[in-house]
This record gives sequence, C-alpha cells and structure tokens, in this order.
Amino acid sequence: MTALASTSFTALEVRVRGRVQGVGFRPMIWRLARSLELAGEVLNDGEGVLVRVGGERSRVTAFIDRIECTLPPLARVDAIEKNDYSGALCAEFRIAESSAGVAKTEIAPDAALCSSCAAELHDTGDRHYRYPFTSCTHCGPRLSIVTGIPYDRAKTTMVAFALCPQCRAEYSDANDRRFHAEAIACPHCGPSATLAALAVSTPSDLAGVDAVAIAAKLIAGSAIVAIKGLGGYHLACDARNAEAVGRLRRLKRREAKPFALMARDVDVIRRYCTIGEEEERQLTSMQGPIVLLDANGPKRLPAALAPGLDTLGFMLPTTPLHWLLLQEMEGPLVMTSGNISDEPPIVDDVEARQKLTGIADYMLAHDRQIANRVDDSVVRVMGGGVRLLRRARGFAPSPIKLPPGFAAVPDLLAMGGELKATFCIVKDGQAVLSQHQGDLENTATFDDYRRNLALYQNIFAHQPAALIVDRHPEYLSSKLGRSEARKRSLPLMEVQHHHAHVASCLAENNYPLDGPAVLGIVLDGLGYGDDGTIWGGEFLLADYRGYWRVARLKPVAMPGGIQAVREPWRNLYGHLVAAIGRSELAQRLSGLELGTYLCRKPLTLIDSMIERAINSPPASSCGRLFDAVAAALDVCPDRQAYEGEAAMRLEALAAHSHHKEVAPYSFLIARLRSGLIECDPAPLWRELLDDLAQGVPRSTIAVRFHAGLTNCLVRVVEALARDAVRFDTVALSGGCFQNRILFEGATAQLQDAGFAVLAHAAVPSNDGGLALGQAAIGAARLLEGCRSERTRPCASAFQAASSA
Repeated sequence: MTALASTSFTALEVRVRGRVQGVGFRPMIWRLARSLELAGEVLNDGEGVLVRVGGERSRVTAFIDRIECTLPPLARVDAIEKNDYSGALCAEFRIAESSAGVAKTEIAPDAALCSSCAAELHDTGDRHYRYPFTSCTHCGPRLSIVTGIPYDRAKTTMVAFALCPQCRAEYSDANDRRFHAEAIACPHCGPSATLAALAVSTPSDLAGVDAVAIAAKLIAGSAIVAIKGLGGYHLACDARNAEAVGRLRRLKRREAKPFALMARDVDVIRRYCTIGEEEERQLTSMQGPIVLLDANGPKRLPAALAPGLDTLGFMLPTTPLHWLLLQEMEGPLVMTSGNISDEPPIVDDVEARQKLTGIADYMLAHDRQIANRVDDSVVRVMGGGVRLLRRARGFAPSPIKLPPGFAAVPDLLAMGGELKATFCIVKDGQAVLSQHQGDLENTATFDDYRRNLALYQNIFAHQPAALIVDRHPEYLSSKLGRSEARKRSLPLMEVQHHHAHVASCLAENNYPLDGPAVLGIVLDGLGYGDDGTIWGGEFLLADYRGYWRVARLKPVAMPGGIQAVREPWRNLYGHLVAAIGRSELAQRLSGLELGTYLCRKPLTLIDSMIERAINSPPASSCGRLFDAVAAALDVCPDRQAYEGEAAMRLEALAAHSHHKEVAPYSFLIARLRSGLIECDPAPLWRELLDDLAQGVPRSTIAVRFHAGLTNCLVRVVEALARDAVRFDTVALSGGCFQNRILFEGATAQLQDAGFAVLAHAAVPSNDGGLALGQAAIGAARLLEGCRSERTRPCASAFQAASSA
C-alpha cells in the first residue's frame, strides 16, 4: 500500500482498554484504518483490543485521534496505550483471530433492542421479520449469555447454534452491522420460541404456532403467561385486568409489593403516568431500566398493581421477543419476576415448569440458555438526576473507575451486605460491582450469589489479595467471606456498615483518596454498630480510612427484635413509651382510634420486654422511625408485606397532601456527656398525637413528619459545622434517601446553607451499594498498610479545634 512506501512511515502497537469486546469495536477500527489506507490488524485478547497499525505518520496520528470520536453505541474507552512496533504488518488492514490471555477487559451489560433491529422485525421483506432473537453489535444479550473471556461466540451460550450461510456471511463481513456480533441468529439457525400450556384445563396442542402472537392473544384473554426473558423468567398478565392482577398476586404469593409494568411505547405510558424529559431518556435508553413514575396520568390502572403507592414502575420492551409481544397489546402488561414470593427469578426451563405450574397458565420459552441471572434495573429521577435503586440489567457489570489515589491498589474482593446483596471485585484500579443478587436469607439467592462470585472471579481472572466483609457477625456474606479468607489464607478486613455507605457515596462521586473528611449522613434500617447495638440514623465525619460518629438519632427499643421490623406497631409503641412514658401515654391515647388499636396488643408483655431488655435491642434506626410514624397513621401497622412498605406508603401519603407548607414536627437536639449530638424525636410524638386528637388529615401529618426530619438533619449539620470539626461537604447515603421528599428537601436545604452535597446516582444508596464502599475502604487500608478502621479520619483530612 502507499502508506508502506512512505518515507515518514511509522508503526505502533496500540492497546485499547474498556468496554471494547462484543460491541462492534473491531469493525469500527477496521473501517477507520482502511479509510486512512493504513496497514496492520486488530484483535481481541484477554486485556481488551490490540491494534498493530502502520502507515504515514500523519495518518497514524489521525487514526489514534479519531478512535474515541467514532465509538459504537455500546463501547467505552478507558485507556489507549501506544508503543512503537517493529514487527511485520499485514499490508491490507485486517481483523485477526482473538487470542487468549489474562482477562483484563470488560464484559458489556445486556443492551436493549436497537432501532435498526426493531425496524427489521417490522419489515416483511427482511429475513429477521418477526424473529424474537435478532440482535447486532449494538444491542442484545451480553452478560446474561457469557461464560468466559475473551468475549467470542464460543464462550457464550450461543455456541449451541451453528451459523447458517447467511448469518456466517454477515458475521464475517466487517462492513455489516452484525460483524462478530456473538449473539447473531436468524430463524434458520438460531434459538426459537415455543408456547406450552401449564394448566390442565388449557389447550395443549400449540406446536407450530406463532408462539409470541398466540401468547399475546392469551394474555389479552386474561391468561397469565410465564415468559423467558433475557436474564430470567417473567410472569405477565394484562395490567388493565384487575381480576388477572389479583389472581397473579394470590398465586405468586406477592401480597403487596408493586408489580413492574411494560408498555409498547412511551405514548401508552403517558396514559397513566407523567413522564419528564430525563425519565423518557431512561425509558428509551440502551439500558432500558424500570423507571418509577408518578401515577397521575389521565387514565387509571388497578390499585392492586402498587397498593398504597403513588408511583408505577414502567419499562419498554428490551428484547425482540418482548417487542413483538407488546406490538400485539393495546395496553400495558404486568412484567414481574418469574418466581414465588422472594425467591430469585427462575432461569432454568425445567425449574420454571416445576415451580410456575399453578401460577402461570402458559409458558413462552426458548432454547437459548441463560448463563447468568440478571434482574431488571430500577431508576428514579430525584433532585434533578437519575438515581439507581437497583443496579442490574443494562448497568452491571460496567466498572466504576476508582478515584484519584487508588491506582496502585491490588485486587480485592468485597462481599457486600445481606439484603439487596451485591459483591464487588477490584481489579486494575476499577471496581466491578455485581448485578443485584437479592436477599441472601433466601437459600436459592445465596446459592446464586456464590455461583456468580465464582463466575466473576473466573471471567476476570481475579485473585484477591484480601477480602472485605461487613462487621455484622451474622451476615451470610460476612460468614462466607471469613470462611474463604481462612480457606485461602488471605487477609480479612471488617468494615462498619455505615462507614461503607459513606465510602460508597464518595467513591462513585470520584472523591479523592486524600480528600478532606466529609460529614456522612446515613439513614437506613439496620446496621451493626461499634457498640454492638443497632445503628441506622448516623452522622459520621469520615474519609476512606476512618470515621468518627459525631451525631445520631436517639436509640429506641425495638420490642421483639427482628419481629419489630415486620410489625410496625411494635416500633410505634416503643417510640411512644420512650417519648411520653406509659402513665401519660394512656391518657394521651384515650379516645383515639390509635389507643383502641394498641389496647388490642399484648402491651403488658411488651412493657416487660422493654423494662427487662429482653429481645428489645435499642436502635438509632431512621427506618424504624418511619415505620413507627406510618403505624400511627394506620399505614400497615400490623405487618409489612415487604421491606420498606410502611415508609414507601408514608411517602405516598405525604405526596398526596394538598398542604405542603406546614409547620415541621419538632426534634430535640442535645449534646451528650460523651460529646455526641443526639436527635430525640420525643417532641414530634406529642405534636403528632395532638394532631390526631384534632382530626388533622393523615396526609398533613405525613408532610409534617417529613418536614420535621429534614429540618432536624439540617440543624444537626449546622451545629456540627460550628463545632470542633471542619467540613464543607455532606454525603447522603442509606435506603431512607430513596424517599424523594426527604432526599430533595435535605439536598436543597443543605445547599442553601452553603454545603456541597454528594449523593448516589450510579450506585444504589441502599445496601446494593455497600460492597463498593467496602472495597474503597479496604483499598485505602491496604495502601496505608493497615487492616483495621481508624476511629477517626486520617489526621491530614480534618482540623480539630483545641477543645476537641
């Protein structure tokens, strides 16, 4: 070629790291190199993409400069490394075979159906017309089908499907959109959908039918259909059919937890919900998450879809199978996880038939194996930004680059928490947070957690130098981590739960390792405290290396222990006794419906438990305070059907109020002898009982509570800022900050008071982000050469007044 004969010839070996495999990156490089008449080759290997390129110096320079400007939709470049190359070059630039090696590349998340593939599904002249498994390099399965690295068809579950001549031609043509699209398939050679009857009373002769079209008709006729999706089974029914929704709830044993919904397009969703610009961007994004939306559109759906809530979780079709199904439907479908109760979604066809028979009438399945279970992600727009509530399909396992100062950290493994569990591996200065696993108390979920842990360590060739766990002695993830550390003779680090929350917020906001200490406000349900008690309403002056508990919510007894988490009335009574005392409380409750309700409870036994400290652990938990206030307003006082139900319904109650400008309830803020500032909610209980006695609407009381808690947080921050420590940044974390009223109110007031506010966006503020914080703390400790947390942030991170 002309470039080889030039006197200004130069040759480079270019290493590209990031999300560069299985996303159309090599054909992009091939087209770019050929357009510039360059020699060489591009290939996948265990570290990413390797390019050997030669030609006229100015053209090679232009080639390097244009790489990041011409990226395919799913690609992301983290680093480009250049070295001189003296080896032989192919005269005509080519795409070479992949080579194996130590895995240092990134597995792309599953991506929603792209517009080009969707157009083919609709085109009667295209061979992919109505084919439920069409995909290309811009969309389709990734994590859900991968079994190894490098990401090639041979290391996915698509290896079971030999390519037909037409697909082989597309796969081999660098000018084609499907060039080396590892999930490429067509009706002649790829997976196929099948429809089978599960109920005895339903017809079973369904061979040879258009499975998706018939499934749509069955759903329209009130049937429940189990649908094999990208990362697991869903259970689907007509969301407008109250009888079908109620039957699905009863059979699935999902009493009240909201159902996810799917609609064919944004216009259908607008019939039922308000959609802002950012919410629409999320719905139509390649991640395709469930988006929580205000359910205040012109039309209404059955209340049983989300009992007691004012939001609905909608997503658009993310796979061609779902796209075809929804084209047949005028309205939205329930698209909830295919499981029983709190078990993980089913991925295996045999298990689906065994467990979903009796729930679903029909089963819409296919013969492509799901290698890795992946739930639907959930986002909510709050405070002007998108906040991930559950990080899974479309987002995991995209790595999170660790902040400045962490580059030299060795490989680490952080085990996460027990609820909304994730784990996190640290490799090459990046944190790879797993997809949402669920609650490890469930045996099937814990088994899946361990299997995914082994998978990630395999595909990332991960050999941790240390393990990090939550300090809680009974978390299953912590027990597993301790066992693995002993078995593999690895150092083990234990991290305090709420410190990990703060560190998670810092890490995702790229806060530097040596940055000054921040004030972390962590509001959640339960976490194991340094003193062996339950924490959950904490103010920590913290950096990555250490923390100092400077304020808290006042601890209140939880009569019944874990039973108090399930039965909010127990927390309510504990708070009322702590705030008012038993003798006066009887007088205050006289004549109130609340008093009549509580009198039916075994209060004598509860009083004895609290007095004698029997199974009534004190807890500074903000989550339990939400439960108590909700119970006082007759919001699921007897039992929560799912974690956070009382708090979510209390938020919805406040959101419905027409009285937004009300006086906030009072908290008593006092300093203890230890120097710790304590926020006592006792005054709010007297005010709340007065409001009940005066017949104030429950929604107004809910608003006053939210306003009072927000006001309390800001007052404590201002008091601490005048105190013996110095900080100008506040980090908000913990599951309570998924409450939009609290989050937006606290953020706005803190910013108005002059503080910079850090919050979660790419990582959940709940325990789903815990593993990232553990990893960051473990990394900071290793870099400093210690294994235990400091009881204070590092000396250089803050200044103490002489009185400290």
